[in-house]
Amino acid sequence: MSLRLTVAHLDHGLRGEASAGDARWVEELTGELGYEFVGARAVAVARRAREARDNLEQAARRARYEFLGRVAREWEACAVVVAHTLDDQAETMLLALVRGSGAEGLGGMQPVRALDGRGDGVLLVRPLLGWARRAETVEYCETRGVAVRADEMNEDESFSRVRVRRRLLPLLETFNPRAVEALARTAMLLRADAEALEAQSAKLLEEASRRELKDEMKAIQRSPPLSVEVLRGADVGVRRRALRQWLAAGRGSLRRVELVHMSAVEKLLDGSRGGRVAELPGGSRVERRRGQLLFHARENETRKS
Repeated sequence: MSLRLTVAHLDHGLRGEASAGDARWVEELTGELGYEFVGARAVAVARRAREARDNLEQAARRARYEFLGRVAREWEACAVVVAHTLDDQAETMLLALVRGSGAEGLGGMQPVRALDGRGDGVLLVRPLLGWARRAETVEYCETRGVAVRADEMNEDESFSRVRVRRRLLPLLETFNPRAVEALARTAMLLRADAEALEAQSAKLLEEASRRELKDEMKAIQRSPPLSVEVLRGADVGVRRRALRQWLAAGRGSLRRVELVHMSAVEKLLDGSRGGRVAELPGGSRVERRRGQLLFHARENETRKS
């Protein structure tokens, strides 16, 4: 089996000449190693963050993966490989914990997942996630004679992840010197639990929608009507996850959907009265009518579908 590697690098345009210098350095190193290089510069990441009411980290991440997805498809790649380590996993889990996430968020990053929702088979792969520490990757580069460049924003404690890295993890290591490994192991266990719940909730969604809509109609609706009776009889944990899947399909994502919104949707299952509505961020809503939950997209979501 032959393996062809292409190196892709996005300059987020957030650090001026420093980030442009990083891009040039990556391109030069890629050439020295004999690989193809694809580079680009992101446009107005900070403005996009403000418009989407994202923080800067999330907006930069979104721009990065959009770029990697485009490159993967243009080059007909089967996978995008990134270098997240055990440290990154521990940081991700702690951030999810302080934000009050459930098992899905606390499960951290997946070692392998679909790159995006296009269904084209391109995978996002993190081969170092389950075993390598960040310091070990630096040491490996140094032993191979490869210089290591550091993004100065990784030292900026105005970012939550940096504060976790520089303050919280060192504190936890005073209780357990192997706190990073322990947190990553816990994330792995929770991820397995979350995947089992995900399978159960998918079955519940199928059962709840089967009674309400013919199969030929399901294909043209991202979030078909759901039976209140079926949902009300399900276990709370499975039902809540099923409703999250249903809302994600209708909205395109769960961005800005919090526990208060999920609770409002679940309250629609109580009693026998219809005609009630739960409002969701961005203008979409869920209505109970005639024993069904109906998802109503905002106008531009309807056009996209």
